[in-house]
Amino acid sequence: MLSRLRELTTAQLMRVEISDQPVGDMLPGEDELPEMQAHHIDPFTGEDDMQMAGLAFEDAPVSGGRVPAVDRDPNDPSTWGKVGRNELCPCGSGKKFKHCHGAFL
Repeated sequence: MLSRLRELTTAQLMRVEISDQPVGDMLPGEDELPEMQAHHIDPFTGEDDMQMAGLAFEDAPVSGGRVPAVDRDPNDPSTWGKVGRNELCPCGSGKKFKHCHGAFL
């Protein structure tokens, strides 16, 4: 086992390349970096919420019958749509939905 460890260590050391360039020159410039893309895969449906190209995170479609929190009326449960179990309850109690209106009776 020790001889195998020595072999692996020696093999890694033989692959090391020493460069005299400053570290700043080795980093890619902003124009060389690929464009980043955001993805959010729904674990239940497997759909990609950000599948439309160029869609900003704030403009992402609300899927699965969910209504954005700003569009929910705390006094009218019919406007809540589908509420996540761990989200705050839209009624304004401050409790999680699963402990308030989403609790099993």
